Amino acid sequence: MKIVYCLLYDLWYALSVLPMWVHYLLSDLLCVIIYRLVGYRIKVVRKNLRESFPEKSEQELRRVECQFYHWFCDYLAETVKLSTISRRQMRRRMVFKGTEQVDALLEQGRSCAIYLGHYCNWEWVTSLPLWVSPKGQCGQIYHPLENKWFDRMSLRFRQRLGAVCIPMAETLRRLLQYREEGQPVVIGYISDQVPFWNNIHHWCQFLNHDTPVLTGTERLARKTGHAVFYLDIQRVKRGYYEATFKLITLEPKTMGEYEITDAYFRMLEASIRRAPQYWLWSHNRWKRTREEFNLRYDEKTDRIDIISSVEELRKRKEEEGRSI
Repeated sequence: MKIVYCLLYDLWYALSVLPMWVHYLLSDLLCVIIYRLVGYRIKVVRKNLRESFPEKSEQELRRVECQFYHWFCDYLAETVKLSTISRRQMRRRMVFKGTEQVDALLEQGRSCAIYLGHYCNWEWVTSLPLWVSPKGQCGQIYHPLENKWFDRMSLRFRQRLGAVCIPMAETLRRLLQYREEGQPVVIGYISDQVPFWNNIHHWCQFLNHDTPVLTGTERLARKTGHAVFYLDIQRVKRGYYEATFKLITLEPKTMGEYEITDAYFRMLEASIRRAPQYWLWSHNRWKRTREEFNLRYDEKTDRIDIISSVEELRKRKEEEGRSI
């Protein structure tokens, strides 16, 4: 496995040193393959788009779909380029606005939680240390890959510009450690994933769907007192992005329960509706429904059955109903 890893890393590195225009040529070729020839996850993409934008015509949806695949291949090419791109070139291509708000908080010794989504190029957000005060340690929460070699490779390019990757399971411990050391931090959270059944605590309306949402970022912000921002990313043109910090709250403990989470999803939806082609539509975001959650949730024990099939759960509910 180590030999395979080394070969893949060498290939990845060799590709990354190619100029950007070559990356985009390869991206165009890849788009033809995965969209026109293979149809990669095209059923999921079409279902998500159709249900999220019922007001759009079929022609409009197909245009967004085509633009999505072009952008997605660009995102893959840009992620490869992240391994060797120079700091100067990265600063030209990924511009952050509103960082003075973050710097002012860091000067006060305060930390910040940054909400973002799978929108535009979230991997390039790891270049934030090039823009904010060195008094703050930038980082992002990530889910370690099962394969340790590929995990090591992803960590190498994600941390090369100064941000640190914090494993999801270690988030609170690391944040408290930074606080004890007097080190202010700026931590990014990608919070538009699908929560596991036993992590569903809140639902909100998002892109025309009744959506189960992750609330861990809000709970961490309340516990640590971190100021909360949303990072609104826009694609200016191919290979160029602008990311603007938008304040949600300076005092998360004063906000109502799930108010921060709801604000984040409203802002993310506004970003997506502005340019829907730049969100990760191939992700099966709405595979967990409230109906199935209600079947799996047992009010008596306050537990979630994550093992039984839907058919078994329905049968059990029917038997319980008859017994009453």
